[in-house]
This record gives sequence, C-alpha cells and structure tokens, in this order.
Amino acid sequence: MSAKAKVKTRSNEDVKKPVARKDISKAAWTLKEMKKNWVAYVMLAPYYIVFLVFTIVPVLVSLVLSFFEFNMLEPAVPVGIDNYIRLFLADDLFITSCKNTLIFASIIGPVSYILSFCIAWFINELGPKLRAVVTLIFYAPNIGGSVYLIWATLFSSDSYGYVNGMLLDLGVITKPIAFFTDPDYIMPLCIVVALWLSLGTAFLNFIAGLQVVDRSLYEAGAVDGISNRWQELWYITLPYMKPQLLFGAVLAITQSFGFGAVVNDLCGNPSTDYAAWTIMHHLGDYGGARFEIGYASAIATILFVVMIGANGLVKKLLSKVGQ
Repeated sequence: MSAKAKVKTRSNEDVKKPVARKDISKAAWTLKEMKKNWVAYVMLAPYYIVFLVFTIVPVLVSLVLSFFEFNMLEPAVPVGIDNYIRLFLADDLFITSCKNTLIFASIIGPVSYILSFCIAWFINELGPKLRAVVTLIFYAPNIGGSVYLIWATLFSSDSYGYVNGMLLDLGVITKPIAFFTDPDYIMPLCIVVALWLSLGTAFLNFIAGLQVVDRSLYEAGAVDGISNRWQELWYITLPYMKPQLLFGAVLAITQSFGFGAVVNDLCGNPSTDYAAWTIMHHLGDYGGARFEIGYASAIATILFVVMIGANGLVKKLLSKVGQ
C-alpha cells in the first residue's frame, strides 16, 4: 500500500462517526449531551445550587424529621410512624383542618383558575391601551398589600359596617351580625375574599399566553372546518397555551392549599370554632408556636403529597385539552 493510501486510510479511521440515540444507553447519552453543552450547565449552576440548598434539601430533611420527635433543643428521637398515627387517629383538629382545606381547595382552585382564564380571554380582545387599563384594575388587589382588609370594614360587626348598616336600614336584621366571628359566615366570606384576590400571577400568565398564539393557526383552522370561537378555543388556543395552562394550574394549587394568611387577618387565629382552620394553620401552630418540629414535618409531608397528587391530576386533565 502506498504512503498516500495509508494516510488516507488513517484519516478515515480518525473521523468520528455520529452516534445514534438508540445505540447507547440513556446515561451515556445524557453524559454526552452534558459534555457538549457544558457552558449552559455552568451558567445554570448558581440557580441549581441555590434551588438544591434551599428547596430540595429542606424538603428531604422535613421528610426525614417526620419520623422523629424533635423540638430543636434536644436531640431528635426516632418514633417511626407514630407522628402519622397521631395525626389521623388522635388529632381531631387535624381532621378539621383537612376538611376545611379540601373545601377551600375544591372551590378556590378551580373557580379562580377558570375565572383568571376567562377574564384574560376577555381582556385579550380589547385594544392595547384599554387592555392595559383593565388589566391593572383586575390585578390591583394583588399589588395593594393588605387591601383585602377593606372587607373587614364592609363586614364590620357593629352598625358602622357598611353591610350591617344597609341591612339595618332595610329592616332585614334587627341587630348587627358579627360576620367574621360567626361560624356560619366565616367560610363563605373567606372564599369570596380569596376569589377576589385570585387574579394574580396566573392571570397575567394567561394574558401573556394569549398574546403569543400564532394568528395564522386560526386561518388554518377555518380552512379545516372550525366555525366558531368555542372550537377555536378548544382546538387551537388551549393546546397552544399548554405551558401557560400548566403554570397557572400549579399556582392555583399552591394558592388554594396554602390559604391561611387572609383568614388570620380577617377572622383571627384561631377562627371561631375553628371554622376556617386549615392545614397551614395547623402546621404553623405546631411548627412555629409549639416547636414540635417532627410532628409539624409530618403535617408538611401530608400537605406536600396531597399537592403533588393534585398536580398530577391536573396534568392528566390538561393532556386531554384539544382532543
């Protein structure tokens, strides 16, 4: 073989052939892609480190502590599943908090989610200037700090409360109603206030998602037989917005299951007869007041599992959109 042929053969052998995804394992493929895109991973490293230290690690530590008796002053004592047995079999207040939380979540979550999208869909049809003004009006309660306390004035328990004053003038009632201390009114009023505050980040997320829908899809849909706005919504708009829909769903789940701060300001802590006592209140009571960290960790773990389950259910429902 000539020298020229040998050089050509050697150069052909040195050329790396492309590797198909199916020819190597998933781990090897992942490692190959990480080496290829190492600059991107370096840029993302600060965020991932912070996320790991302040989110993943605390969740894992809380999960471990749920199997211990720990008060932050003495060494942790392993108790197995005693904390969970105590939660479900010996803690009646926890069962009450679960019932109230499920009521809040089953109403506030879906209603606020649908309400946010419907209003965003309506606003999206307006002109740019009018859209900005209307968006600010609906979003204002979320940027107004403790603006929800105006409800405490509207439903004040004395005759100076606007609702009581109006009802007294109309002769509907003969004495003022203590709305935020009466168990019959606490839950409905808290739900109304929560829905009033629900047009937050998810609402803006839906507006942004509607703005980026490719308009040419509607023309293509009309050619394919889509004849009205509802069909456009189901077959074009919603499938195109699946990332925004999922993000809004996660926010709605977090908001509905983590509801509690507004109840504290309007009804006190605890509310009368624990009428609005939620899992967040129970968690704060044992974790922040009694310092029973192991027991509080068990409560947090139950809440975490329920929220993960709700998130999985929502993802499954969203996968049906457009079908």
